[in-house]
Amino acid sequence: MRRSAFGLGAAVAASIGGPLGLAARTEREFGELPRRTLGATGEQIGVLGLGGAIAVAGDRDQAARIVERALDLGVNYIDTAAQYGPSEENIGAVVRDRRSEAFLASKTHELSYDGTMRLFERSLARLQTDHLDLYQLHAVHTEENRRAVLRPDGALAAAQKLKEEGAVRYLGVTGHKNAPLFAQVLEDHPFDCVLLSINAGDRHHDSMIEHVLPVAEQLEMGVIGMKIAAYDGRIFREGGITSMAEALGYVLSYPVSAAIVGVSSVDELEQNVALASELQPFSDSELRELEERTAWYQDEVNFFKYRW
Repeated sequence: MRRSAFGLGAAVAASIGGPLGLAARTEREFGELPRRTLGATGEQIGVLGLGGAIAVAGDRDQAARIVERALDLGVNYIDTAAQYGPSEENIGAVVRDRRSEAFLASKTHELSYDGTMRLFERSLARLQTDHLDLYQLHAVHTEENRRAVLRPDGALAAAQKLKEEGAVRYLGVTGHKNAPLFAQVLEDHPFDCVLLSINAGDRHHDSMIEHVLPVAEQLEMGVIGMKIAAYDGRIFREGGITSMAEALGYVLSYPVSAAIVGVSSVDELEQNVALASELQPFSDSELRELEERTAWYQDEVNFFKYRW
């Protein structure tokens, strides 16, 4: 497949090389980051979101540089979780002074009402804000977890209470695997958003694209994609997916509001923003070819479905 066939501008296509896919650009060369509507919420978010589980969860100074630069470039969707080490604290150190520029999303891994309330208060303190734009029930992967969060004293009841009180604007749920069950979770409650795993290897095993994405569309949920590069770049292989242009372009060709990507540096962030600013949707035949390329190593691309 010729990379220029993916709808990239000539200058972008010419600069692709290596697993990140794009040479660094100067600030004046960045295009405007496109925005999409976040489902029925009507919120407008950048098609590229910042994941908070990698570098943002590490060194405070490096994290601050990444978050500041992301906001400068129009990356307004910032994803974190109570489980991501110092991620919330690192993000809060920046966002406290730029709160109006960020659509801030965090998560609870607690299953109970009381546990979720405690975790939420800690998240607010770490993020140095008085509200979250999106609060999500994290990794509802099993029937046991599904039943637990739905109980009267479960996490969903706590999240609903927080939304009623105005501490949370929207509610969501996240899932990496067990797609048929996760589709049922979306039917359980009128969530505003769903965060799901999606990449060019998804259709080969336990497919979120086949089982969950149609349900989310029908329910008019805002859809956020994660595991774009299969976490830590596992999707990049010679003879497989070879560039971030392919990995990110694949996901953004589906009806998702945004794709969140973790980065290890400001340079990576800038490369991804430059790509997202220029990518055009791939054709069906191009999507199928990318999927075929991942077939021989899909167990590694889908490692989180097999081993988490």
